[in-house]
Amino acid sequence: MSIKSDRWIRTMSQEQGMIEPFVERQIRGAEGERVISYGVSSYGYDVRCADEFKVFTNIHSAIVDPKNFDDKSFVDIQSDVCIIPPNSFALARTVEYFRIPRNVLTICLGKSTYARCGIIVNVTPLEPEWEGHVTLEFSNTTNLPAKIYANEGVAQMLFFESDESCETSYRDRGGKYQGQRGVTLPRA
Repeated sequence: MSIKSDRWIRTMSQEQGMIEPFVERQIRGAEGERVISYGVSSYGYDVRCADEFKVFTNIHSAIVDPKNFDDKSFVDIQSDVCIIPPNSFALARTVEYFRIPRNVLTICLGKSTYARCGIIVNVTPLEPEWEGHVTLEFSNTTNLPAKIYANEGVAQMLFFESDESCETSYRDRGGKYQGQRGVTLPRA
């Protein structure tokens, strides 16, 4: 298994639609403009957060149950920024839609700009032949409110290509999050 470079990511995205929309270079903002970078990097792709958020709330005293999730546990927000309460979390999605090849496993890691502020980005691996918008989980580990910026970089995708294709892909299994669009809540 090998990690893939910027050249491979460009080819797979431009010729096979692996990432849409695709930004072929790293965007950092104009002179004097502060933007958290996104687009192709040396060995990965920095994804952006869309402007749709689901912020966790406990106003209904719900129990967090992954087998029977109550969507009243979240408040929907559409905005260029999202404020996450202290010691809480929010769900969002990537701007980008992914189509992972059959012989590729994709791992997501949060960007250091957020990590250094106590904001953790959690994403499970994108399995071979998974496709959809990636649901992002932002955990605010601090005792202060935390701000997330839409349409700017939040995490980096790393692509690992195997020498052989897997026997059973996510698509073959009929995975429950296949083709997800928008922010997707837990499904039992």
